[in-house]
Amino acid sequence: MDNKALQTIHKYHMLRQGDRIVVGLSGGADSCALLHFLVSLRKEMDLTIDACHVNHMLRGQEADRDEQFAAKLCEKYHITLLTQRVDVAAMAKRKKISTELCARNVRYDFFARIADQFSAKIATAHTASDNAETVLFHLARGSGISGLCGIPPVRDNIIRPLIECTRSDTERYCRDNHIDYVTDSTNLQRDYTRNRLRLDVVPVLKTINPSFEMSVTAMSQRMREADEFLAQCARQALSEAQCRGGYDTVKLSALDNIVFSEAIRLLLKEFHIVPEAKHIELVRKIVYNSGAVEIRKNITAVSEQGILRIVCREAIKKTKEKIPFGNQKTIFINDKKFQLDKINLSEFHNRKKNNKFVFHNSVDYDTIPLTAVFRTRRSGDQFKPLGRNITKPLRKLMTEQKIPSEQRDSLVLLADDSEIIWAEHLGVSELYRVTPQTHSVLCIAPTGRNDEF
Repeated sequence: MDNKALQTIHKYHMLRQGDRIVVGLSGGADSCALLHFLVSLRKEMDLTIDACHVNHMLRGQEADRDEQFAAKLCEKYHITLLTQRVDVAAMAKRKKISTELCARNVRYDFFARIADQFSAKIATAHTASDNAETVLFHLARGSGISGLCGIPPVRDNIIRPLIECTRSDTERYCRDNHIDYVTDSTNLQRDYTRNRLRLDVVPVLKTINPSFEMSVTAMSQRMREADEFLAQCARQALSEAQCRGGYDTVKLSALDNIVFSEAIRLLLKEFHIVPEAKHIELVRKIVYNSGAVEIRKNITAVSEQGILRIVCREAIKKTKEKIPFGNQKTIFINDKKFQLDKINLSEFHNRKKNNKFVFHNSVDYDTIPLTAVFRTRRSGDQFKPLGRNITKPLRKLMTEQKIPSEQRDSLVLLADDSEIIWAEHLGVSELYRVTPQTHSVLCIAPTGRNDEF
């Protein structure tokens, strides 16, 4: 096992001289073997080693036994043990998720806090056997390439030195080095999906191929390479399809099916959604045919007017607040901040040379009525676009400009009664534009934005 683990460390550049490592220590054979192995490298690589243990409080006295065992083992190796006790069953019920998923979330949240606190890498004891079970689990659920990638050897600051060792390897290592470990009795219960795979499915597959776990490990590596290449293609495709308000559906629908699906997956991941095949297929359909589909509560994919966008309803706010025009230099409305600069005409022309958006968002200051206010839209609003000799209802202009429907109620306007002087995204009205006769100019710009202004 130690030779395999060393090769894995070098292959994936897991450790550097002087690293600080926190080992996830359950007390089982895999984690005890990992801890012993890393301790054996401590002096040679100048490693600082700690350990962490999560008591999920699922197995009563047995869980307490495991925690006490982990503490004694760390004392033997002269390393610090960080522990956490969480009533996972109660938390899972409260969050309405499975106990397995809840326990995993608790562990990784704990890992993340420790890594941040100690500027350390987290070493988990996942093996090739765990990877094979994970791949089978994803395969059974109809996963695509990403699911067949299995457990990554390195993810952010998490490393898995035993990922190319089997469970038999770790148990043999424990025997050869006289390492004690504890056994989780629930590993023998078929109540959990992974246990059924481990106890019933993997043994059958190993009769077909005794090296089944290592074969899956090799396949997972190939799938990770293919997945990364596909992701690069999808990211490039999204970049080329990006347009104001979302993504051009004509360009998306022209993509190869596999790149198209990966692009949708990447979009949904931005909203912390791990999409299933059905979600991707639903989004594909609305790209071709227009429409909307709810992916998750408050998150909807919308395809209209040739643009696909993902809408998070919780983020959309509308306010009835009105802010008098006055002499403010900054206004805050609808969780947005706008910078207001009053400048003379000569300074304005200097700015215009350096910023092509300034003219579009600049108002003849002296024409602004004293009764003007900053607000959001309301029924009856009218607007005369810059350079056009027509006045139209604001709602029609927003449709023409393909401003997403869910954003329209939150856009900020400068208005006098129902006449719009300036509108976010639409710019200044023809009636209030800067002319050669203008003396002072009001420049309006949202802070931290460069795409529109």
